[in-house]
Amino acid sequence: MPTDARRALTVGWLWLAVLSLLGSGLFSILLVLSRTPYVQNVFPWTDFFHTALVVHVDLSVLVWFLAFGGVLWSLNSTAGGLVVGRVALYTAFAGAWIVAISPFTGPGHALMSNYVPVLQNTAFFTGLLVFGGGVLLLVLRGMTAIPPVGVALDGAAALRFGLNTAAVATAMAALAFAWTWATMPSFLEGQAYYELLFWGGGHVLQFSYTLLMLVAWLWLGSASGAPALVTPRLALFFFALGLVTVFVTPLFYYGHAVTSAEHIKLFTWQMRYGGGLATAPLGLAVLIGLLRAPRVDASARPLRAALAASVLLFGVGGVIGFLISGSNVTIPAHYHGAIVGITLAFMGLAYHLIPRLGGRPVDAKWATVQPWLYGIGQLLHVIGLVWSGGYGVQRKVAAAEQGLDALGKIAGMGLMGLGGLIAIAGGVLFLVLVLKSLPRRPDR
Repeated sequence: MPTDARRALTVGWLWLAVLSLLGSGLFSILLVLSRTPYVQNVFPWTDFFHTALVVHVDLSVLVWFLAFGGVLWSLNSTAGGLVVGRVALYTAFAGAWIVAISPFTGPGHALMSNYVPVLQNTAFFTGLLVFGGGVLLLVLRGMTAIPPVGVALDGAAALRFGLNTAAVATAMAALAFAWTWATMPSFLEGQAYYELLFWGGGHVLQFSYTLLMLVAWLWLGSASGAPALVTPRLALFFFALGLVTVFVTPLFYYGHAVTSAEHIKLFTWQMRYGGGLATAPLGLAVLIGLLRAPRVDASARPLRAALAASVLLFGVGGVIGFLISGSNVTIPAHYHGAIVGITLAFMGLAYHLIPRLGGRPVDAKWATVQPWLYGIGQLLHVIGLVWSGGYGVQRKVAAAEQGLDALGKIAGMGLMGLGGLIAIAGGVLFLVLVLKSLPRRPDR
């Protein structure tokens, strides 16, 4: 753990990550209120449900994941470029804040595009661009202030290399977003435009998130006393394998127009097959290590719980990805499993890092319960979506548009709702635990 200004920078990114989850939770409450009879009339414009949903998704995935990346990249850096690091943090904070208040600046005209849903108003796009600028500065500093991995390939060196690969993958995603925007035909607009705009870069960002999660898995396994079944050299190989998959991205742009079916399919195949090359063997090794691990004291149990729940949910999400057929709720079941797997890994690592960054240790008893409460709720949520997808319930629709005209459909979506409520309780518990423990004075 650094003791200089890098520590304050790390704590700043951790605050942004946690506050993004808090903001996302507040918008989940607005989602409910915007569909409650009589209460819904308080909102000044129609369709506030989709407006709130856009900000909820962007805060709980895009901002949360990249801000936690900021935590890890700030830890894995030299003392160089600290001014750039602070500018990146303040810029990202400003962008996330503007995104959060954008629904209250006027009608949003929400578009549920994949990876980055958008509101078609000036405030939202301003916030998104400002946040993206902060992340780009973060990644550029992370790639230029890289400490040496070292000649001796120990566990720390492997994790440093993994964090470096995630930074490079994020830079490649930024390039993909820019390349798509520069080559997008002028006749596209609305949903079709933003769906294609975020398609390539959105897929590449998933590799960045996954590489960060793999770092968290190995770190949590080591910190909780689970035996490592992969050598540092083998871990480094798997990180490199994930990065090689990212490096083929420019070939997709050289070979096919962004509007072509081939371009779209190539990114789908890249994520479906390339993503499993590193995660499947490392995930299996971590799982076996957990099964063989000796009993630990109370302080390490939250890390074990978060790690086990993360591997379980991410694995379930990966398997569901191969079951996708058509545009139904099996698709959100797949990415909910994967997203929650990543989130649980970051939650566990937050528990581990907070006291080492000057905060108070989290309550070990409740921090052990929290990952299972959140994970089991999300597992029920995902199972309900898969069940309903088998009956053909369509994605991105609500209320009567879902066509819940059969007992199987109703039961599946009911299970999804029950799981969602349990998961919300788990998410609230995480926020309570970390907000009580996060350091208020990062310079100490």
